[in-house]
Amino acid sequence: MATDFAQELKDLRTTMASVREVSDLDALRAQIADLEQQSVAPDLWDDQENAQRVTSNLSRANSELERIEGMDARIEDLEALVEMATEDGGDADTLAEAEAELVAVRKAVGELEVRTLLSGEYDQREAVVTIRAGAGGVDAADFAEMLLRMYLRWAERHEYPTKVMDTSYAEEAGIKSATFEINVPYAYGNLSVEAGTHRLVRISPFDNQGRRQTSFAAVEVVPLIEQTDHIDIPENDLKIDVFRSSGPGGQSVNTTDSAVRMTHIPTGTVVSMQNEKSQIQNRAAALRVMQSRLLLLKQAEEAAAKKELAGDVKASWGDQMRSYVLHPYQMVKDLRTEHEVGNTNAVFDGDIDGFMEAGIRWKIAQQRGED
Repeated sequence: MATDFAQELKDLRTTMASVREVSDLDALRAQIADLEQQSVAPDLWDDQENAQRVTSNLSRANSELERIEGMDARIEDLEALVEMATEDGGDADTLAEAEAELVAVRKAVGELEVRTLLSGEYDQREAVVTIRAGAGGVDAADFAEMLLRMYLRWAERHEYPTKVMDTSYAEEAGIKSATFEINVPYAYGNLSVEAGTHRLVRISPFDNQGRRQTSFAAVEVVPLIEQTDHIDIPENDLKIDVFRSSGPGGQSVNTTDSAVRMTHIPTGTVVSMQNEKSQIQNRAAALRVMQSRLLLLKQAEEAAAKKELAGDVKASWGDQMRSYVLHPYQMVKDLRTEHEVGNTNAVFDGDIDGFMEAGIRWKIAQQRGED
């Protein structure tokens, strides 16, 4: 079936018009002008923290503006390519090039559209992700490590900086848990839809009888705390234990008690950090993640209170949100959005943008249905 380029180009322009309206380019340009003025102030670097905030925000705002304006130019180039491909009966090579570029532009515009949907209070934040092995013994620990690699590969594909803050290795294989940061704007908005229980079905490589095993792992995603959030934690509410860092199989990687385990007594929230070399650094990192988790907990409590007042008793996120099946067939399926992929190797190698996009659209639809 021939591609209807006229309709495709019309749809792309309609979507971009919506993106520009939501993005408010005039306000974005005004923000850039203000940040540029701040960035050339002679005393800017007297306050290094503020200087880094100004330069970072300026870079992000410029990138956002260039991304939107560049997409408009790319659609115009696509239209010119389509005209070349279709005039005088059409050229097969140019037509194939136009169809390939249409697929690429449609994907890029879709990503821009999803970004405009991320308008939650913390969606623009960087993210802290924790993965924990669940039921399923050694298979669950191995699955947790597979998920850790999947998310780190996703970040690597997009050239997003990451920092593994803590890893607790299981005895036989895999990990009990791991915590890492993804330090890029909108990391929380994108990854928040990954939170929940993930299920793996496969022939266990750890079962000498070759039986099929079902195992589980939990993914937690919280927004990275910022100093402006003002989450104060009284010292009496924290219990802090120190211990020696260790690597896979219990191998010692540090001969001093530099690792920190921080417990928030009122909520029972526990954070462990052993990535840094000093106890002071690990304590600071643990406190930051603790603040992030308590911030999200506070937000969840406020949302639950609002739902209770509104008489809303619908369940939101189910315990089991995605299944990864490697036997007797191969498929990864999100149980909320029905989005599924047959190439399981690609998914475990970080190709999960389709799941995130579907999850964000589903989440927004759910929120609109509740309004």
